[in-house]
Amino acid sequence: MATVDARERFQALIERHRGIVFKVANSYCRNAEDRGDLVQDISAQAWKAFASWDAARPFSTWLYRIALNVAISALRRQGTPGRQPLALDELAAEPGHDDDDARETDDGLRALARCIARLDPLNRALLVLYLDEKSQREIAEILGLSETNVATRIGRLKARLRADLAPNGTR
Repeated sequence: MATVDARERFQALIERHRGIVFKVANSYCRNAEDRGDLVQDISAQAWKAFASWDAARPFSTWLYRIALNVAISALRRQGTPGRQPLALDELAAEPGHDDDDARETDDGLRALARCIARLDPLNRALLVLYLDEKSQREIAEILGLSETNVATRIGRLKARLRADLAPNGTR
C-alpha cells in the first residue's frame, strides 16, 4: 500500500512541476523525439530516486538537479549529434509572426539560441536556472556549486552573451 501512496504522491508532484522537466528537455534537445525520450528518462530517474527525496526540501530543487544531471549525461552519452540544443528559431517560426516587431524578436531569439548552443552543458544549465529566476542559493544547491561560484559564472555568462549579441563593431 505504501508503494501506491508513494506513486500517487510522485505523480502529483511531477504533474505540478512538469514545466521543469519540459524546460530542461527543450534546452537540451533539438527534435521532438529526442525531447520525448529525455522527458521519459528524467521521469524514470526521478521515480527511481523518489525515495531519497527529503520532503523538508523543495521538490522543484530536487527535480531540477535530477533533470539537469540526466540531460547532461544523455548529451555526453550521445556525443553532440543525436541530442542538440533546441533552436529557439524553431519556436519563433510559428505562423503569425509577420510584423516588424515580431521579426526583430525572432532575430533576437535566433541570435540567443546560437549563443546558448555554444555553451557547455554546465553553463547551459546555469543559464536555464538563471532565466527561470532561481536565486543564486537555489542554483548553487541544484548544480552543487558554491554561491560565489554561481555569482562569478553568471557574471561571466552575462558578459559573454552581451559580447556575442552586440552588433558588429561594438564588442
